[in-house]
Amino acid sequence: MQHIDLAIFLQFFVGLVALVNPVGIMPVFVSLTNNMSPQDRARTAYVANLAVAIILIVSMLAGQMLLDMFSISLDSFRVAGGLLLLSVAFSMMGGKLGDDKQNKQEQSESISREQVGVVPIAMPLMAGPAAISSTIVYAGRYPEPLSLLGFSITVVIFAVGCWLLFRSAPLIVRMLGQTGINVITRIMGLILAALGIEFIATGLKVLFPGLAAAGVA
Repeated sequence: MQHIDLAIFLQFFVGLVALVNPVGIMPVFVSLTNNMSPQDRARTAYVANLAVAIILIVSMLAGQMLLDMFSISLDSFRVAGGLLLLSVAFSMMGGKLGDDKQNKQEQSESISREQVGVVPIAMPLMAGPAAISSTIVYAGRYPEPLSLLGFSITVVIFAVGCWLLFRSAPLIVRMLGQTGINVITRIMGLILAALGIEFIATGLKVLFPGLAAAGVA
């Protein structure tokens, strides 16, 4: 693979880390699995991240087809995705830990379920609309089979990393404390905001070419 491809995959990986913010979600994971045995908690971590990988890869491969079905241009979706990333980023910089990714109805329904790995941990806390839109944008921007394979491998690496974090979630939460987790959440929010602005700027340049010409002038 060319060096630029590796840089794109690294950018995609960093964007997923900033968007999903697995460190910030760990307190939610710990609270939802608090009454589980260590074995059940480990299985929940595995199921959650397996579901995240499947959801993001399927979205990546089928996302463009859905856009074509509704006659939505990639650049319009890129701007909408960028606005969504900014919305999540502002909430993260405000110190919220997943409250903006899950409404009250989803929370009340999911807590009563025995298996919380898929709902709400995998979706909507991790593979939420913003993460899904990000994968669709990258896949549409680089639709070559080799690039899609690289993005899929990146998603798997990301899911494995999140799984390792969740396995050690109780220990990490005790070490960082709520203040440390809030600091990391705000940093991830700042990175995510920058990525969202990049998405919006790229989309607007194509949708409104006059803006790019004016910028050059």
